[in-house]
Amino acid sequence: PDEYLDHIYNAKTAVDIPIIGSLNGVSPGGWVDYATGIEEAGADAIELNVYYIPTDPNLTGREVEERYLDILGEVSGCVSIPVSIKLSPFFSSIANVAKQLDDAGASALVLFNRFFQPDIDLDLLDIVPNLKLSTSREMRLPLRWIAILYGQIKANLAATRGLHTAEDVIKMVMVGADVTMICSVLLKQGIGHVKNMLGDLEVWMETHEYSSIEQMRGSMSQISCADPAAFERANYM
Repeated sequence: PDEYLDHIYNAKTAVDIPIIGSLNGVSPGGWVDYATGIEEAGADAIELNVYYIPTDPNLTGREVEERYLDILGEVSGCVSIPVSIKLSPFFSSIANVAKQLDDAGASALVLFNRFFQPDIDLDLLDIVPNLKLSTSREMRLPLRWIAILYGQIKANLAATRGLHTAEDVIKMVMVGADVTMICSVLLKQGIGHVKNMLGDLEVWMETHEYSSIEQMRGSMSQISCADPAAFERANYM
């Protein structure tokens, strides 16, 4: 933890852009201490990354939801900077969970956590990690739910998982994303790819006569779409 706090401090003093500290855990305990430390290190906001797989058959869906709400309440109550929470796509009612977290004071919701799945090595007969970088195909899941949630909650909506190009960013903004997040593409192509994406974004906006990001934000969300069912069962049908 101390090394991570030093990293936040050094990053904050090195750059002019906001620094968001990521706080990862699954149970009550150290959240408050770490959150306070992240704020004191200079972070502009905190992302709660509840990387949690509920495997206990006696644990109800409501209890899982309450864990997220409890963690959000604990952390929000001890810091003055904005607090976002990164969600799993595996809730039985994502829209309701999003509304509960919004009502509880989440500054933003990050959609969605990308859980890595284990694999089996047939030669060693052992469980092994199998970490694969995302592709643009994976962005359809957060794209759908951001489109549905846009206009229904007050919290900002951040899109993560599968964003690799300026076109991916444009689609996410059009369905209502306030923030688009990238990682895998930078591991593949390097930090310089950010500049390429921003350049491509500007060219697309000029070509299609958009004067600002705000002009396109939410224009293809469910509440703005001529066929709202397209974000639900229409594609399946």
